[in-house]
Amino acid sequence: MMRPDALLFPAPGGLYCPQGGFYVDPVRPVEQALVTHGHSDHARPGHRHVLATRQTLDIMRLRCGEGFCASEQAVEYGEKLDLNGVKVSFYPAGHVLGSAQIAIEKNGTRIVVSGDYKRRADPTCAAYVPVPCDVFITEATFGLPVFHHPDPMEEIGKVLGSLRQFPERTHLIGAYALGKAQRVIRLLRDAGFDEPIYIHGAMERLCEYYAGQGIDLGDLRPATVEGRDKSAFRGAVVVGPSSAFADRWARRFNEPLPAFASGWMMVRQRAKQQGVELPLVISDHCDWPELTDTISELSPAEVWVTHGREEALVRWCELHGIKARPLHLVGYEDEGD
Repeated sequence: MMRPDALLFPAPGGLYCPQGGFYVDPVRPVEQALVTHGHSDHARPGHRHVLATRQTLDIMRLRCGEGFCASEQAVEYGEKLDLNGVKVSFYPAGHVLGSAQIAIEKNGTRIVVSGDYKRRADPTCAAYVPVPCDVFITEATFGLPVFHHPDPMEEIGKVLGSLRQFPERTHLIGAYALGKAQRVIRLLRDAGFDEPIYIHGAMERLCEYYAGQGIDLGDLRPATVEGRDKSAFRGAVVVGPSSAFADRWARRFNEPLPAFASGWMMVRQRAKQQGVELPLVISDHCDWPELTDTISELSPAEVWVTHGREEALVRWCELHGIKARPLHLVGYEDEGD
């Protein structure tokens, strides 16, 4: 068997596989990049060759423009590729549309780079698939025992309850443009909300893309206010990036009620600092029990922990007899939380 840290290791550009001659989610332009999903901290423009799922490549084009790389190759879930003698395959990660875990295999050693992943049901993307491996590389965005995420349908129920309580107020829901916004819209639809939902311009193309991929988001309309009577937005739901809610744009609406959908809304101080009146704890990452359950289910020989609260998860692994280490990768944020 090959030593795992000879097959894949952290380099200044990101996780590097020297035998295969590629990086996974590199943070700077490289010759050959394998990309797990379309969030901007993982999918950066400027690489020469990009290998990813078709949906991730499409999303990169929408977000970064036509010339985001010199050449691209789409890979299907489960398809096996040979890169300079290294076997590579992609599997659903359940994070956002097109997101993948990447299995890297040589001489009987298999490493799975899970990227960002979640275990909760989400009709806006393919569900996470457990992939047996010798080394599991896991994120730890919410890698502390305090993080237990509630049922997303209960959280979305708070919006419906608030609309009944404040029928005259425009409910502004802050959500990341890729993944979270579409999931929140779909949760509202699944909870029975069939009124038009107004979306900020920054989300229009991504929502159109999701709809084109067969994800039903219902009646979406642009949240343009110019020349419109404010009362048109009485009791309406508007979804936009949280950054837009801090500027003049948000003040155009009728008695706006600011909400924000994020796993970080569990931290009351964060909600308060951001002026969020209705915090919605809806995360596109695993909470603590899901992280530890996933590791128990896979039972790998080793766990490498990346971006997030690395130490607690490393300690948990050690206490459960699993060899573990933090990777200390830099350049990854919690964009899709």
